[in-house]
Amino acid sequence: MLSVLRSIVQEVNAAPNLGEALELIVKRVHESMDTEVCSIYLLDPETNHYILMATQGLNPESIGKVKLGHSEGLVGLVGVREEPLNLHNAPAHPRYRYFPETGEEKYKSFLGVPIIHHRKVLGVLVVQQQATRLFDESEEAFLVTISAQLAAVIAHGEATGIISGLNFTGQKARDICFKGVAGASGVAIGKCVVKFPHADLKAVPEKPCTDIEAEMALFDAAVAAVRQDIKEVGERLSTQLRPEEQALFDVYLGMLDDNALSGEVKNFIREGNWAQGSLKVVVQEYVRHFEAINDAYLRERAVDIKDLGQRVLAYLQKQHIDEQREYPENTILVSEELTPSMLGEAPREKLVGLVSVQGSGNSHVAILARAMGLPCVMGVIDMPINKLDDRDIIIDGYNGEIYSHPSPELLSYYNSIVEEEQQISKGLEELRDLPCVTKDGHHMTLWVNTGLMTDVVRSLNHGAEGVGLYRTEVPFMINDRFPSEQEQRDCYREQLEAFAPSMVTMRTLDVGGDKALSYFPISEENPFLGWRGIRVTLDHPEIFLVQVRAMLKASEGLDNLRIMLPMISNISEIEEALHLIYRVYHEVREEGANVRMPPVGVMIEVPSAIFQVKEIAERVDFISVGSNDLTQYMLAVDRNNPRVASLYHSFHPSVLQALYKIACDAHAVGKQASICGELAGDPGGAILLTAMGYDVLSMNAVNLPKVKSVLRSISLRWAEDLLRRLLIMDSPQVIKSTLEFALKEVGFEHLTRPVRQN
Repeated sequence: MLSVLRSIVQEVNAAPNLGEALELIVKRVHESMDTEVCSIYLLDPETNHYILMATQGLNPESIGKVKLGHSEGLVGLVGVREEPLNLHNAPAHPRYRYFPETGEEKYKSFLGVPIIHHRKVLGVLVVQQQATRLFDESEEAFLVTISAQLAAVIAHGEATGIISGLNFTGQKARDICFKGVAGASGVAIGKCVVKFPHADLKAVPEKPCTDIEAEMALFDAAVAAVRQDIKEVGERLSTQLRPEEQALFDVYLGMLDDNALSGEVKNFIREGNWAQGSLKVVVQEYVRHFEAINDAYLRERAVDIKDLGQRVLAYLQKQHIDEQREYPENTILVSEELTPSMLGEAPREKLVGLVSVQGSGNSHVAILARAMGLPCVMGVIDMPINKLDDRDIIIDGYNGEIYSHPSPELLSYYNSIVEEEQQISKGLEELRDLPCVTKDGHHMTLWVNTGLMTDVVRSLNHGAEGVGLYRTEVPFMINDRFPSEQEQRDCYREQLEAFAPSMVTMRTLDVGGDKALSYFPISEENPFLGWRGIRVTLDHPEIFLVQVRAMLKASEGLDNLRIMLPMISNISEIEEALHLIYRVYHEVREEGANVRMPPVGVMIEVPSAIFQVKEIAERVDFISVGSNDLTQYMLAVDRNNPRVASLYHSFHPSVLQALYKIACDAHAVGKQASICGELAGDPGGAILLTAMGYDVLSMNAVNLPKVKSVLRSISLRWAEDLLRRLLIMDSPQVIKSTLEFALKEVGFEHLTRPVRQN
């Protein structure tokens, strides 16, 4: 049964469109279960009706015509209950609904299972037979498994069809909405530029070509390059291989002949498709055929086809990069998984928004988007990005939504928001040189998080009083090797000089988790609970000592350096790190450098540290909370996983209680408490953190004027009263909505945009 299931899933995955996928499902399930009827009913979200979309056994003329209300008939009952319904005599059931045009009156037994994707019922899969009997447990289990396996395929098929402007019933669609996760607030209206990973056939977008001959020449050049590579490898290994093994290279070369794979790709190009998309279609079809073969040896040849396809694609992509992609004026960058390097390739002056299929609102790309002031939507799992290239879309970074085929009314609505945001931004610029003081005289220090030199100008222009987090891993990530002491020193000196005499807090190297170095790979099954942060640098003191030495030498004559240790989970790590820092300090002094011992602090990011804040604070000079990771670890939610993104709540009662405890415990031993997570840059979050007693809030420069504006408009007493009300609540949703209502009361409703009513 497992092989049958795998075969069905592979065939359906390879279907070119939703219609053919549905036909394949009913046909193959009909054959596999040896039933007399197999049908699929899909739920039309616009009419809230189930529509018969495919059948094997019922009258084919009823397809698209038979419709049931949301809770009507047995199909509606399955959808409402969201569980299988197995009946030996369906017509006798009180919810049975008879449609004469289907010819189903003779079928007595009924088994229906819901098709559910991300908690949303997409439709119902039904099998029927004439005999009056219950389907047995194995049959029911098989149908449930098929439904679960194919739900994502159907969801993707619906989305792929609708992006072309038609819903699955063939009706014209507009204001098509794809739900994701809010990554960075704001609205962007622009044209998609899809970026896809190197040599990844699955990610190649579909688009036409304007010059068929040029595209054909590109493909021929790529094939010739791959053929040459294969010949060279074959010649190099010729003395080590037997003749029958050497013949495999000839097989590879044969696959690239014009009468094989290459010829079929060229046929697609002649039809007006670009070379990369044509290669993808042909290779996927070859792979599907090979994977469906029962013979294990022949089935493994699918791997060879994939390898060849990726090799050709790599050369095509190199040629494409060499041609230099044109970016439109209002570019919205879209990718399966956006990376900082992709952002760097697009001209900043043309970039207006970002969309990533993978990741969540607290992924590092989302954090970078907020730092750049770019609206961003993450975790749009079901969006068919290979169909989006060059399409006009709207990004709603407040509600985590993306719209294609916008109506004039929708376009007008979002244009008004863009204009309003521009006016608000101009008004906030006036606050740059004003202090952040509440109405009743409480001063709150506002610092910034930086990583690139481009952050410096933006930070100073927005009135930053210092740096609460300088991400030192940035110079490590843009190199193809560990940077030397001098290279690090130069980089750190730029940051320290730019903000002098204000303090700059430099976090020691924090790699691992979702921050990887290409030249120092860390491969782990669970990287967020693995070798990262201080754990890496203490295991490699040669990296830690060089970095601290560079920091100290860079601070000479400025004395505005603070050093911060990330991912501390126990006291021994602090003591070991401090021992190394003091050792370097004395060595640098002995070498003649006139430097002071900088304040050393610790990041509170893991639950174990929450309950040792007093003990930790007694050993260091300051405490700084990394609220992003702290929230992730407290709630056991991977903040890069869109499937659980809805469970990540910065305003979760446990998180707020922990943050309050940290501030109180740090102050109990007379140490400064600061916070450098994204919560500090949220206006509502800043109010609560101020009320908790935090001394410093550090955030992305773009958010600083908003936070300053809000804090200058409230009193500390009002914030403390609000905090007391929220700390006794037990729901993050209620806490957030109460906080948003409070912001509206003081005139900041534009910072908490309501969900748009469609």
